[in-house]
Amino acid sequence: MKLRGWVKRTPAGRLFWRVFIGVLGAGITVLGLITLVTPGPGLLVLLAGLGILATEFAWAARVMEKTKSAAKSASEKAGVPLWIKYFIIAGATIAGILVVLIYYWR
Repeated sequence: MKLRGWVKRTPAGRLFWRVFIGVLGAGITVLGLITLVTPGPGLLVLLAGLGILATEFAWAARVMEKTKSAAKSASEKAGVPLWIKYFIIAGATIAGILVVLIYYWR
């Protein structure tokens, strides 16, 4: 049985789960806000926190949708063709895998 389903079997478990997800998601979101003004992947961490919150809270899901549409419109304004975006994503993924493999090979 999945942990989430097991915890949410009772009303107290559902409340505990919502509080747990709320605290975890809020903490990661705040960390993302902090890293927006300091060195670090602020936007990615912020979106990860909102994604966690969106699993339990409808308002966070709405914020995620607005963020996705804003990112899509900004991407369209940049005018970069879709195949170049896919090429960049694939290259970054391959580079990340290579870095991990080299790190563990040593």
